Amino acid sequence: MDFIFVEELRVQAWVGIYPREKAVPQMLELNLTFGVPEAAAQRDNIDDTIDYAVVVERIRKELRERHFNLIETLGEFVVNLLFDEFGAPWVKIRLAKIGVMKDVRRVGVFIQRGRENRPVADDPH
Repeated sequence: MDFIFVEELRVQAWVGIYPREKAVPQMLELNLTFGVPEAAAQRDNIDDTIDYAVVVERIRKELRERHFNLIETLGEFVVNLLFDEFGAPWVKIRLAKIGVMKDVRRVGVFIQRGRENRPVADDPH
């Protein structure tokens, strides 16, 4: 499997449970790695891969418009966005709030999922 990575993506996001976190958006740093079809390297065609510029803009848009109480939930949202909207077969994300605590540079989560690790909805039959 081939991978695309996006490092140190800075985005403003609404995330947190404390009043100060709900009053203004916070700066987050995202590091993403996601699997892409090997066909992209073979055929040299953007239609055979996942366009990282579109991924970045989609993430920015969603994080501007939504509020998440937990950074873990925000991370799962981004992972599922990459699976559902972009068809990524595998995703790794490192997501951090920057400077939210005294004497702490970053606080965040690390999530790694393949499609086989996704929760499966109950079968209604």
